[in-house]
Amino acid sequence: MTTPVVADAPEASSKKSGGSLVRYLVVRALLIIPTVFILVTTVFVLMRATGDPITASQGGRLPADQLAERIHQAGYDRPILVQYVDYLGGLLTGDFGTTLSDRRPVTEVLTHFGGATLELAAYALIVAFLIGIPLGRIAAYRRDKAPDAVLRIGAILAYATPVFFAGLLLKLIFAVWLNVLPVAGRASTRTELDLHKLDNPTGIYIIDAVRTGDPDIVWDVLQHAVLPAAALGLLTAGVFLRLVRTNVISTFGAGFVEAARSRGVSERRLLRKHAYKPALIPIITVIGLQIALLLSGAVLTETTFEWKGLGFQLAQYLQARDFVAVQGIVVLLAVIVAVTNFIVDVIAALIDPRVRY
Repeated sequence: MTTPVVADAPEASSKKSGGSLVRYLVVRALLIIPTVFILVTTVFVLMRATGDPITASQGGRLPADQLAERIHQAGYDRPILVQYVDYLGGLLTGDFGTTLSDRRPVTEVLTHFGGATLELAAYALIVAFLIGIPLGRIAAYRRDKAPDAVLRIGAILAYATPVFFAGLLLKLIFAVWLNVLPVAGRASTRTELDLHKLDNPTGIYIIDAVRTGDPDIVWDVLQHAVLPAAALGLLTAGVFLRLVRTNVISTFGAGFVEAARSRGVSERRLLRKHAYKPALIPIITVIGLQIALLLSGAVLTETTFEWKGLGFQLAQYLQARDFVAVQGIVVLLAVIVAVTNFIVDVIAALIDPRVRY
């Protein structure tokens, strides 16, 4: 009689799990392609819905013959399908076209201003974490009491308040009345000049400021970032607060927490050691959506604080009816959101045992 061998079962299970994880990640990565394709197509169609970009930006400013000549030179009198195929071909080679208003390659605009937007989004995410997660924990611990009610109302207000209104209010209080923070910009004029003297600047001011080795420059950059980061970060902080509160309360009722409570573990220790960390996992799963929210909010935030990033430039190009530039910026933001969601899916699959793959 042959004795069954069971020693290799864990190894086989591990290989199966590893293969499933790889398959899951490959599928998620491949989903980026149709997602970006749909977004690119939607933006292209919407940008052409009102006519060609030349007429939209220059109509009424040029004689009809000159306008027709420029439309022909740009190729906008060709069939829409031909334009679409050419546009996709350009995207595949990294060519986003040339802006109509200032005749700059769109890729140059993206690289020049992209760092500012990413820096602002990072600041805002830090603010959201520092405010939303601890306050959500407090709200859960003081459930259905006065602090909980106040924090829940505050979270709703933070999420519902328009970003531009929050920005104007913060400017009024801290820049005008108290005069303790700068009112606008990414840095003072002196700091801007010093940063531009660096070899190969990154465009991310905090990194470039650290590279100078001057604490005053670093402090100046951080001071200018406080109000824009707070205005944009409060939007996401409200989401994090409510999410942490809900999940901590839910975890409090889980079996392993009840078992620890029956052993005499204090409520404070239950919150700190048993209920808090599992409640943070859902935060990771919604970060991708919040990045999209931050990037959309960056348009109004950057305009309010004259933070010259992609959001600020997008508003300028919209006013100039420069559809080529608008199209390029929106496509880049869509790619960032798609890639961010993929990264979040990977992290969630690695740390959350509830994710099935």
